[in-house]
Amino acid sequence: MAPVSLRKIVKRYGNVEVVHGIDLDVADGEFVALVGPSGCGKSTTLRMIAGLEDISGGLLEIGGKTVNDLPPRARNISMVFQSYALYPHMTVRENMGFSLKIAKRPQAEIDERVAEAAGILDMKPLLERRPSQLSGGQRQRVAMGRAIVRQPEVFLFDEPLSNLDAKLRTQMRTEIKKLHAKVKSTIIYVTHDQVEAMTLSDRIVIMRDGHIEQIGTPDEVFRFPATRFVAGFIGSPPMNLEEATVDDGKLVFNSGDSLPLPVQFRQRVTAGQKVVFGLRPDDIYPAGHGLSSAAATDIHQLDLPVSITEPLGNETLVFVEFNKRDWVSRMLNPKALATGEKVTMSLDLSQAHLFSTETGRTLRD
Repeated sequence: MAPVSLRKIVKRYGNVEVVHGIDLDVADGEFVALVGPSGCGKSTTLRMIAGLEDISGGLLEIGGKTVNDLPPRARNISMVFQSYALYPHMTVRENMGFSLKIAKRPQAEIDERVAEAAGILDMKPLLERRPSQLSGGQRQRVAMGRAIVRQPEVFLFDEPLSNLDAKLRTQMRTEIKKLHAKVKSTIIYVTHDQVEAMTLSDRIVIMRDGHIEQIGTPDEVFRFPATRFVAGFIGSPPMNLEEATVDDGKLVFNSGDSLPLPVQFRQRVTAGQKVVFGLRPDDIYPAGHGLSSAAATDIHQLDLPVSITEPLGNETLVFVEFNKRDWVSRMLNPKALATGEKVTMSLDLSQAHLFSTETGRTLRD
């Protein structure tokens, strides 16, 4: 196990800078997820940590040692890729032990490490099979086992579940969580799927256009997004976001619709100020069908027409028209609603967010 430290890390391709001086500290044994849309720089950052991409500027340390110029094999890391990259002519046992064989480790040591990794991943019955005889999830476990046998200080995962179907992704998330609990190694995990990031990691690093937007625990980035981008990216369904103008204790939207200015922002904004209002679907719900406490003191109710509904079993997503757009809400203990039906919606404004239209940053602080 080892901490990982990035100091002002930059990546350029020719004159084009794609990672812009990012700083990040990953503690010994911590599970950190890098998340963001395609092209944000998360995989490039991971590949620089692995030594698969040159670092254009800044300092990278693993276990307190500067590794900028070290080749991948000297960094004591293991990487699990999106593609399994297994040798089709080898058995599971041979695939998992191949790196140790190349390193000319004794056969007894190879057998011991492969057996240990197979035990961790519950793969002992599969050791004599070939990749063509395995499911996608089993192949990914072989790729993970191949990383484990090297006993690295740091595990790097580059979107390892993106080739799996939805049910298998859920199962493999559990496997990776169990793996971290057993091996207790430092893990840096890249994904575009914010659900993976939220369920797996100790902390999430949200990236955008080669910059870090926010670093925090899953709860912190969900409840206290630092920017408008984070607010819209984290959460499923995402936060409802609308531009508005502060006017005499109200937020006036482009259509002329308005809401009371949430109490927590009354001393933080001024009349005429342009803001972005945000409210999560959990905090908009048909009256009597939500999560908010009965003691909530800033509930505002509106009669709004239903556009569509999406039944999900124990809950229903209800899209209602406000400001000439569809806002998504979450209804617990669902009941049938017809398109066009007007429903009394409760908005818990104590949970609302305001962001600057100029900087995109939260106005909470």
